[in-house]
Amino acid sequence: MEQNLLEYNSLRDKMIIPEYGRNVQKLVRHAKTIEDDAERQTYVERIVELMYQINPQSKNVLEYRERIWAHVFRIADYDLKVTPPNGLEIDPEDARVKPQQIAYPNLNSKFRHYGANVKRLLAKAMAMEDEEKKKVFIQLIASFMKTAYQNWNREHYVNDEVIKSDIKSMTRGAIDLPEDFELLTLHSTTPRRTSTSRTHTGKGRQNNNRNKGGGQNRRRHSSNSSNNNNSNRRRR
Repeated sequence: MEQNLLEYNSLRDKMIIPEYGRNVQKLVRHAKTIEDDAERQTYVERIVELMYQINPQSKNVLEYRERIWAHVFRIADYDLKVTPPNGLEIDPEDARVKPQQIAYPNLNSKFRHYGANVKRLLAKAMAMEDEEKKKVFIQLIASFMKTAYQNWNREHYVNDEVIKSDIKSMTRGAIDLPEDFELLTLHSTTPRRTSTSRTHTGKGRQNNNRNKGGGQNRRRHSSNSSNNNNSNRRRR
C-alpha cells in the first residue's frame, strides 16, 4: 500500500514574506546550503531577479532592488554569506523598527461642520498686523463658515450672528466681530437641477403621452374592425 505523500500547510515552515510565495523561500533556504561562494552569489542574484519579476507593478519604485535584497536576507534569517550590490549594508535591526505612531487629531467636535482648516485660518488671521487685510480675510472666513453651515444643515436657517458667535468661541474671544460687521455673499455648493434634466423630463412626458395616444388609437382600430366583422356576418 502506497504511503500518503500529501504535504499540508500546517506541517510546512512559516512563510516569512508571503507576497513572494513559498517556492522563493525554499530557494533562499537552498542557497544557504551551497558551499561555493561564487556559485552561491550567482544563485542568490538569480533569486533576486525572480523576485523582481514577481511584482512588475513595483519596478518604478525608487530603490526597489535594495528592498528585495533586504527581503532575501530577512527570509534567510540574516544567515546568508553573499555580497549585496553597490555596497548595500543589511542590518537586522531595520526589520524590527516599528513605524512612528501618528497622533490622533485633536479637533473640537462642536465645530467640526466647519472643517479643520477654518481654525487654522482664524489663527492666521489673529496673527496678521495689517488691520485692513485682516478685516477682509475674516470676512472671507466668516462667509465660508456660513456656506459650510448651510450645506451641513440645509433645513436650518443660519444668520450672521450665529457665525460671529462661533468665531468668538473658536478664537476664545480674540476675534469679537461688531454688530455692523457684514459677511460676503458666496455661492452655495448645493447642486441644482440643470435645464438639461428639465428638457429630458419634458421629452419623457411627451413620449408617454404619445404612447398613451398610440394605445388608444389601437383600441379604437380593433373595436372598429370587430364591429365591421359582426355587420358582415349579419348580412350573410
